[in-house]
Amino acid sequence: MQKLITREDIVAEARRWIGTPYRHQASLQGVGCDCLGLLRGVWRSLHGDEPEPVPPYTPDWAEATGRDALLAAATRHLITIDAAAARPGDVLLFRWRPGLPAKHAAIVASDTTMVHAHDGASVAEVAIAPWWRRRIAGAFAFPDVID
Repeated sequence: MQKLITREDIVAEARRWIGTPYRHQASLQGVGCDCLGLLRGVWRSLHGDEPEPVPPYTPDWAEATGRDALLAAATRHLITIDAAAARPGDVLLFRWRPGLPAKHAAIVASDTTMVHAHDGASVAEVAIAPWWRRRIAGAFAFPDVID
């Protein structure tokens, strides 16, 4: 039987990662993570094992390959939703520039904030400012979430 998860569970778990230092490819709460590592850690806490292994990736993986690997993985394991309908507990993916693959991820924490890990900073809850909204590449819900 699948464990049912609330949006509050997701937001609370994401907020537990606040202050975790940025570390490329890492996913250990309090030790280090990148944006994907944050999502992976929240997944593990709420769902158990990760749905697939994450291959090693360089900081410039998206530019080097041109593949939308993050968007493809999100589509495989999360539920695609309309970005305008994203609510606390949902996942947002971002493109740094139009035409580039999605390269950044965050978890919506409130109607106006998100939790994310950003290069050079610790995990933080920040405003979903217009700069971020213009770069949304996709929005997703975790599976097995009850409202």
